Amino acid sequence: MINLTSSTLIYRPIKQVFDFMSTPENDFQWQYGTLASAQISEGATRVGTFFRSIGHLLGRRVQGTFEVTEYEPNEKYGFKSLSGPLQSHTSYAFEMARGCTKIDISTQAIAVNSLLLNEGVLEKKMKKQLKENLALLKDILETK
Repeated sequence: MINLTSSTLIYRPIKQVFDFMSTPENDFQWQYGTLASAQISEGATRVGTFFRSIGHLLGRRVQGTFEVTEYEPNEKYGFKSLSGPLQSHTSYAFEMARGCTKIDISTQAIAVNSLLLNEGVLEKKMKKQLKENLALLKDILETK
């Protein structure tokens, strides 16, 4: 199993950061490899909402469906995969710290058989991508 954790500080109000990150349609702006994401459930986002994401992973075009598992505005947002090349669960926790928004990220993932890659290599690539994603997210939100 791959376990990733990270934190970052973004000099913007929690509401702005939470709203941006919990809107799947924004994923392509800050998540490398994501081409498009969209909510596929009707209504406002809440626990049980579904979204679909299309992107690239290790040079392959992939599609996955996800379910929101945690949704506490300005505090927690989490989701798990229901399909796609990884079985995963990601959780974001938001809090005010030193005059900015602190985000704690946790992801657990297991590669599904379609990925013919050593899990250690995959974990290394995912850690690098998470770091790059957070740097891009910070840049996007702090320059708005």
